[in-house]
Amino acid sequence: MSRHACRCPIVAFVISTAFPVGACIVEDTATLPRVWGVLDVTVAAILAGLAITVATIAEPRVDAGVSETAYRVYRVLLHGLLVGVIVFLTVGDRINWSGCLVGFVWRAWCCSTRCRRGSWP
Repeated sequence: MSRHACRCPIVAFVISTAFPVGACIVEDTATLPRVWGVLDVTVAAILAGLAITVATIAEPRVDAGVSETAYRVYRVLLHGLLVGVIVFLTVGDRINWSGCLVGFVWRAWCCSTRCRRGSWP
């Protein structure tokens, strides 16, 4: 499997993250067009499918070097939790948490489990 194919889930992850960011910015998520939610779920399903596919194909090929690199990335990404707390404490009253928290938590879980296992080189 080429590195290019392994980067597809990363690109999908970045695109997918735009949806909860948009939901955070608006005061009332009901003002978002209906297609917003449909696209969010569609891109999330594509992301899940890509992640499962890459994990299935790449997992047997993971060696000690890839595992070590993935662990380092995983440790760096854990700092995102602290960034989330800082954002909550500084601008928390201006963010629509009910519209975006589930999306952020799901994406963070997906990213952390993939990086920890070394499936996203």
